[in-house]
Amino acid sequence: MPNVDTPTDSIIDNFVAPACKGVVEILYQDDAILLINKPSGLLSLSGKNPLNWDSVHYRLVHGQQDVSTAFLQAKLPHRLDFGTSGIMVVGLTVHATQHLNKQFQQRSIQKHYTAMLDGCIAKEQGVITAAIAKDKNAFPRVKICSSTGKTALTEFSVLDRRWQPDRTLVYFTPHTGRTHQLRIHSEFLGHPILGCDLYKNQQSEQMANRLLLHATDIHFVHPTTQQPFHGHSPCPF
Repeated sequence: MPNVDTPTDSIIDNFVAPACKGVVEILYQDDAILLINKPSGLLSLSGKNPLNWDSVHYRLVHGQQDVSTAFLQAKLPHRLDFGTSGIMVVGLTVHATQHLNKQFQQRSIQKHYTAMLDGCIAKEQGVITAAIAKDKNAFPRVKICSSTGKTALTEFSVLDRRWQPDRTLVYFTPHTGRTHQLRIHSEFLGHPILGCDLYKNQQSEQMANRLLLHATDIHFVHPTTQQPFHGHSPCPF
């Protein structure tokens, strides 16, 4: 499946990412793949701006002192947005990367996310089907548009409700991979993700010091064993 949250920061030349103190945690490793936990506030790939050299890919290829060795052949078959944390699969060989790329292209890889939304969602579960289109007048935002938008489908289920202030912890299953899909679908639902700077209401961005969106689970076929494989990263919020 294409990435749900394309890192728009990497295509804005004047954006300079603040230093990320979090580390790229290795959750699983074998000869073909890595499963990693990406911290919030780190680009997946180094940006066009030379100051944005730090990224998941850079750290994997060059190694992290006292954390992980260098994986010189590491490739990212998918990405997570700058503010999104959570699980990513990494290819360590040409064959593994090609195999994973094909699975993403065929949308056979399933990913799940946990998010904290503003307000109290009445339903226990639901499906959001609002089509998503580019918005030339508000880049890097996208927009909901039934006439020009591409099909987008997101399932959600409520995990927990919290009060004072009212918040809802949800589990997202995106079935398409549109840019900013989970963030704009949450806003469309009337409950934006806390900490989001692009899709928000009067208070939601200020209710968290980061985007409260975490890639929790990923299901795919292992490139070497050809067996179903499940990776999990516990939600940190």
